[in-house]
Amino acid sequence: MSNMIEQAKQKADALLQSAYRAAVEKGALPGEVAFTGSVDIPKDTKNGDYAANHAMVSAKPMKKSPRQIAEALAAELDLSGTWFDRAEIAGPGFINFYLSQKWYSDVLAEVEAAGKDYGRVDVGHGERVMVEFVSANPTGPMTIGNARGGVLGDTLASVLDRAGYDVYREFYVNDAGNQVDLFGKSIEARYLQLLQGESAVEFPDNGYHGDDIKTLAQLIYERDGDKWLNVTSEARCKEFVAFGLPYNIARMKEDLARYRVEFDRWFLESSLHESGYVAQTVDLLTKAGLTYEKDGALWLRNTELGADKDEVMRRSNGFYTYYAVDIAYHRNKFVDRHFDRVIDVWGADHHGHAIRFGNTMKAPALGLEGRNLDFLIMQMVRLVRGDEVVKVSKRTGKALTLADLMDEIGVDACRFFFNAKPDTHLEFDLDLAVREDSENPVYYVQYAHARICSLVQALAEEGVPVPQFADIDASLLSGEQEIDLIKQISALPEEIRYAARDYDPSRLNRYVIELAARFHRFYNACRIKGEAADIQKARLKLADATRQVIAICLDIIGVSAPEKM
Repeated sequence: MSNMIEQAKQKADALLQSAYRAAVEKGALPGEVAFTGSVDIPKDTKNGDYAANHAMVSAKPMKKSPRQIAEALAAELDLSGTWFDRAEIAGPGFINFYLSQKWYSDVLAEVEAAGKDYGRVDVGHGERVMVEFVSANPTGPMTIGNARGGVLGDTLASVLDRAGYDVYREFYVNDAGNQVDLFGKSIEARYLQLLQGESAVEFPDNGYHGDDIKTLAQLIYERDGDKWLNVTSEARCKEFVAFGLPYNIARMKEDLARYRVEFDRWFLESSLHESGYVAQTVDLLTKAGLTYEKDGALWLRNTELGADKDEVMRRSNGFYTYYAVDIAYHRNKFVDRHFDRVIDVWGADHHGHAIRFGNTMKAPALGLEGRNLDFLIMQMVRLVRGDEVVKVSKRTGKALTLADLMDEIGVDACRFFFNAKPDTHLEFDLDLAVREDSENPVYYVQYAHARICSLVQALAEEGVPVPQFADIDASLLSGEQEIDLIKQISALPEEIRYAARDYDPSRLNRYVIELAARFHRFYNACRIKGEAADIQKARLKLADATRQVIAICLDIIGVSAPEKM
């Protein structure tokens, strides 16, 4: 788990610290000063591979100009045996470091040594993290919003795993409450319509009108005939919910498995009610003086916790609200299952709720001190085909579902395109997603992988296998395109670190697109087949390292890495 970029920064800082101590000993700089600064990658590579600002930071406490300090430091820098060729003073006092060929060679050695684990970093230190995502109501098919949340949640979980966290994926099943009651009544109405005619049975005004409800009613009718005609509505709806929910959940699991999303647990809301956990959680808040009664309902004093409004916890009819259940569910995650951090992936329409809920969960009565509840809020998706906004499936003429989308453009395109920056609106171009050219980013990246696989196979057939690092002269990889490609390969651990820090898995998309672009430039500029043996071996090793890193990135995103296209 080596981060070559971070290590280079640390080595540059260590060299400056050593130079400072040497300058103090010679009286060139004052001692007993906190000598600090940062080492960063400059935007323009003309300013070196790394730039240190220690001289500027130290100017005030040392009472010297940054340039004087930089000159004193530069005079004591000993770069022999390090990853740096030279260091130069620039501008008001930056010290710019230039990498040596040894660093580039060591990157390739690290890729080979790490294998499939290349890019792993340990910033999580085993912290237990739950990512809860999708969590769609089991009253209908998976939607396009669920599709985006599924990819972002799953890819974020993979990123966190690569960053050293102990990651758990969970789907919260809303199998209780008003939406489930309405689900049962909707199936009941369609069932009775099958027996008595549509005109004879009124459909609930706020019922679920989808064809999936008709399908469930038809399945019940085919199984039981008119068995449920002469029983009470309550008994009928209870039976229909008992049939319909497991049926829909099974369909969800099938769709998500096809979408390459697997959960560690499908957590049932009903289990919180049956165990008395919701009532127990509300009682904790009541005993802490955080609730009050009004109009027969029990309210949470959420404004006292920093929210902009109070929330109903228990309605006047005695039923607990979704808000109360959600508090109990999150308390269960932290207190009973001991997660250190919970990340909820929610849609943009939940933004205000997330702020209020975050305040609620800080209530001391819940006992969550030291635990972290975070939210990944994703923006809306608009599907387009040409100039047309797409809302229905070509095949069915009905609202477009996740299954329809996978049928139309495939799983790879779905996952790659939906793994876009979460906090921006996504315009998903369906025509672009199926194009087989460089304009389609997923095709572009997969083509780079397949191109390398074809190259490796062709050379192997000529008796030239991919060499071990120890058998190449990596110093031959000194051309502009070769250096640029190795630099991009080296950046994967940093991308993993930042993606985990920012909850932004889309960084992997941008990274691997740039990696593919740099490979194509390298391949077009640097001949491999037919080149001199030592150069051929070195470049083949670089190409295969690129293949390895592309495959790792695509695996994190959940996209296949084809060997032929």
